[in-house]
Amino acid sequence: MAYVVTARKWRPNKFSEIVGQEHITNTLINAIKSERIAHAYLFTGPRGVGKTTTARILAKRLNCLNPNGSEPCDECEICKSVKRGQLLDIIEIDAASNRGIDEIRSLRDSVKYAPTIGKYKVYIIDEVHMLTRESFNAFLKTLEEPPEHTIFIFATTDVHKIPLTIISRCQRYDFRRIELHTIIEQLHKIAVSEKYEIDNETLTIIAKKADGALRDAESYFDQVISYCGNNITKEAVSEILNLISDDIYFDVSDAVINKDYNLVFKITETIYKNGWNFIDFFTGLIEHFRNILIVELTEKSDLIETSEANKKKYLQYKNVFSEGDLLRLLNYLNKSFQELRFTQNQKLKIEISLSHLVGLEKSTTISEIISKVNNINIEQANNSENYQPSKRNSNIVKEPNPDIKSDIPFTKVHTNQKNIEESTPEEKKSQKTIPLNYELILEKWDGFIDIVLKEKPLILGPVIQNVEVENYVDSKLNLTGIDKDGIFLLKSHKEYIEKKAFHYFGKKIHFNFTESENIGSALKKEETKNIPLKEPIVENSPIINKIIAEFGGQEIK
Repeated sequence: MAYVVTARKWRPNKFSEIVGQEHITNTLINAIKSERIAHAYLFTGPRGVGKTTTARILAKRLNCLNPNGSEPCDECEICKSVKRGQLLDIIEIDAASNRGIDEIRSLRDSVKYAPTIGKYKVYIIDEVHMLTRESFNAFLKTLEEPPEHTIFIFATTDVHKIPLTIISRCQRYDFRRIELHTIIEQLHKIAVSEKYEIDNETLTIIAKKADGALRDAESYFDQVISYCGNNITKEAVSEILNLISDDIYFDVSDAVINKDYNLVFKITETIYKNGWNFIDFFTGLIEHFRNILIVELTEKSDLIETSEANKKKYLQYKNVFSEGDLLRLLNYLNKSFQELRFTQNQKLKIEISLSHLVGLEKSTTISEIISKVNNINIEQANNSENYQPSKRNSNIVKEPNPDIKSDIPFTKVHTNQKNIEESTPEEKKSQKTIPLNYELILEKWDGFIDIVLKEKPLILGPVIQNVEVENYVDSKLNLTGIDKDGIFLLKSHKEYIEKKAFHYFGKKIHFNFTESENIGSALKKEETKNIPLKEPIVENSPIINKIIAEFGGQEIK
């Protein structure tokens, strides 16, 4: 017997043998059971996913003499004739070579004749989108009202080229790309039956090369067998199909992480020497970083179409790249890919693109910067022993104002948060038992401001050091001298301010901020000339040095 290629030898003969298209086969089976047979079907989808095969099985079942439920018997004379392609009642037409109006007119004339043996006369028109516009127009009336014994089945890979007037007269079925694991299972089944030795990783390489088309996978399988014989290896498959090794893509991502420019040129030279297509390499590289993005976002590798060994490698990239950095990398790769398609020296373009890729720095969001600055401030406040407050707020003991009558005994004012936190329990108890009033708050206010300036000089410093104490009534401290933006900033940190005030004054205080009209803009030039400037942060401040060390840059004086 003559050799038959795998795609023909293993072509399904029943609905149950069709893989990856259960949503279509189940619908057709139910239609046959309920005898709801349409007069026209449109099968659309990618190449090699079973459109023509499904059309043949449907035609065979409709004319089968001894059907087995919704399946053809595959044993009667009609089923055997269909298998041999000799049944006159099933006419297959290639629209690519019979696309003119004359062929359609001939078809339209033959439709009126009854079937010779079977129950239906079935016309299977493959690549129907190749028909001319005149041919479609001549076919409209026949397609809408064909004889009862006639059924049309159209198959196409480009449904958008078919006029809507044709589509509206058909039942449309969209075939899907066959999933990777389904192709692997089918190839494994064929290998076991034909007694070929092949591992799962090698099957994955073949299935991925097929890109969702089972027929292509079976064709590659035949090609590999011709090269390798019964024992098929991963290296042999990669060599015969000229596939780019996945290790190359992992080398690129490692070079990006380690900032290894030398590896870029080694990778490019390897691609060039092996004769790999640079376009294919870039396509695979984009998919590689897309897989890393999936792992980063989902923390799983289930959505990645690759071998199990590679899935484990991808999981090692968790928390290595940020989502923002991966999006920047993918955006850059997509732009470079468009440029690569039109460049003359693709090798040079690849080297430049990969070098830029390695040189991309990690990005930081504004919220991350603010968070780091706050952490720096808190760390500096807790650890610095030599922090010097401004002269205005120096750590001194203030004498009570003789003009203010008060029964409150003179007490030492603590202006350093560390002193407060290190006070003895007796001192803290004494502080909390002292009644708090407006005069005492004024007396201790500068010390409180120093604490806030020490912990949050960049965020609250420019605002809180300009506020004025208006009054203190019923545990409510009213502050003024603030503009609209300053009020928003202080309210957003109100919880922090009240917490610090509680530790400092020894009593819970509710802060109320009042906006001052035309603050800043009402000052005249003459007045502003005489206003002393706030003393700047001490030169060589540890806070500034810490920020420069963390974020880079230099201090501008």
